[in-house]
Amino acid sequence: MSRLRLTMACGDYDRTRALQEGTIRPDGIDLNYLRLPVEETFFRMMRHQEFEVAELSLSSYVLSLRQDPSPFVALPVYTSRMFRHGALYCNAGSGIERPEDLRGKVVGNPEYQLTANVWMRGILSDRHGVPFDSVTYRTGGQEGTGRVEKAKVPLPGSLRISPITGDATLSSMLASGEIDALYTPRIPSPFVAGDARVRRVFPDFVAAEKEYYADTGIFPIMHVVAVRRDVYEANRWVAQSLYKALLAAKEEAYAGLYDTSALRFTLPWLTSQFEEARALLGEDYWAYGLGRTTLSALSTFLRYHHEQGLSDRLRTPEELFAPEAIEAAVI
Repeated sequence: MSRLRLTMACGDYDRTRALQEGTIRPDGIDLNYLRLPVEETFFRMMRHQEFEVAELSLSSYVLSLRQDPSPFVALPVYTSRMFRHGALYCNAGSGIERPEDLRGKVVGNPEYQLTANVWMRGILSDRHGVPFDSVTYRTGGQEGTGRVEKAKVPLPGSLRISPITGDATLSSMLASGEIDALYTPRIPSPFVAGDARVRRVFPDFVAAEKEYYADTGIFPIMHVVAVRRDVYEANRWVAQSLYKALLAAKEEAYAGLYDTSALRFTLPWLTSQFEEARALLGEDYWAYGLGRTTLSALSTFLRYHHEQGLSDRLRTPEELFAPEAIEAAVI
């Protein structure tokens, strides 16, 4: 029998490696796995819908739901989850000594709608008294020129936002003090180079992130897996088939982290870090689906997305996903 051939664009992750290598195959599907940087995957999927299946920014996906019909259907598979306190940077001369000092400052965002930035703005508002519209935003390329929003972004009237121009980059502007702070999922180059003019807003960001989790129970969700709607409508079964395979690949990644015969990744205390993560966050800390912890994270994100002017209405987590991927037969 012939199998449905689908191309999936996704990052290089331990939790998807088995699909990339073909050791786990989705039922009825021949998967052509394209390993691409996330920015390229998101841009090509949002602008041109090039792939039948792709990793997609959670924020971009929720933005796409404003279209009728929306071009994608998501699976409750979270290829990226990450705490983001460590992703807030400031200029050392900006007068920012604590997160609350960001009020009234000029802040760079590579794109306003980036999932990481939605989380950062929401956390700062909820926990540090920095409403999303209490700062002035500059958008554009972090390390190169010409970056634009990959999706059409509606902006609330209270927002002060403008693109950077010319040869400027957000990283160079942060180092020079032309912007006071930068919210970004990628470490800015001056910080990597050890430039003393750039530092983190949360110096001990790991402690801040552990405190955040202890208070909220939220491990932020960044990316989902999306199926192009035409593929989904023609083959509704692919949602469950892909979900099962991606879930199995994640379980295989967990097992690899606990293999002490030889370290799989170049971290000397990998096993102890894995054990610590499970102790702090729970046995299945990278959970897929719509369990209690993922519902909490998704509900919080959707509230932030709506509050920040990106959603036309407040959605529920259940609305985001293919129904075939959120329930399964039980024997």
